[in-house]
Amino acid sequence: MPRGTTVVTGAAGFAGTHLIDRLARRGAAGLLEGWARSSQRPDALSADIGWRGADLLDADAVARAVRDAEPAQIYHLAGASHTGASWAKPGEYLDIHVRGTHHLIEAVRRFAPRCRLLIVSSGMIYRPHDRPVTETDALGPWSPYALSKLAEDQLALYTAVHDQLDIVVARPFNHIGPGQASTFAASSFARQIAEIERGGVAPTICVGNLDTARDICDVRDVVTAYEALMATGRTGQAYNICRGETIVMSALLDQLIALSPVTVTREQDAARLRPNDVPYFAGSPAKIHAETGWTATTPLSRTLADLLDYWRRQLASGR
Repeated sequence: MPRGTTVVTGAAGFAGTHLIDRLARRGAAGLLEGWARSSQRPDALSADIGWRGADLLDADAVARAVRDAEPAQIYHLAGASHTGASWAKPGEYLDIHVRGTHHLIEAVRRFAPRCRLLIVSSGMIYRPHDRPVTETDALGPWSPYALSKLAEDQLALYTAVHDQLDIVVARPFNHIGPGQASTFAASSFARQIAEIERGGVAPTICVGNLDTARDICDVRDVVTAYEALMATGRTGQAYNICRGETIVMSALLDQLIALSPVTVTREQDAARLRPNDVPYFAGSPAKIHAETGWTATTPLSRTLADLLDYWRRQLASGR
């Protein structure tokens, strides 16, 4: 770790909690600070880790936070992550991903110009292809969420060149794992199975479109990729974070069901269908592997088992 504070924005979120936990376990706790909109420190967070409430839509608050923290590194994970919800409130997604990121970059430019900044974009900014996409493929977002992430992505790359800031862009594809909200497909399946196991509910899983094929990583592999890019990613470059292969969602659900002793049926829920759901989407991890050595190593079977066990524990504790 470099001298100076390491900051994780969005530290209370799904990937943010995994990243800050990983950084703390690897010895950054004394110089590690989590930022989130809420000033309330999560109960599970070590007292050795700094915590700061910082609303990225408040430019003055962001400027003060950067000035006070004097960061050497910022992992910028803050944002809205649910694609389906973006259709109902696209303006909110544009606000946090574009205006919020602009406020952070401007504060870094003013108060910490030597800070290294990893900005998390999304693999969904690419135009769909019938093969894994590379970083040089055409961009073409297919949801309001993806449009807002494309704007954030391009803002980051533009600033790296024109303001000569040390910015690297990560483009993660779908990732799942323990701690993910049940508003996401795989986590929803796992929660419903855990609820059926406990009894008192019909043995039916409500699903959306199960015919889509997606490139899915374990969230713990993804945050390892973030750390690798922070260490050796090239300034002004973007990197896919993905497996390079897909699984059809029906097959993913089959694997989850096979981990449980219960017998279930499936029922399609129209509310879970999206206005625009492409049939196949995958990325190529060749660039990040060549430049950092990173590769996704966690088998999907382990990720699904851990996700199901997570929901069993959550329900057992009344959460």
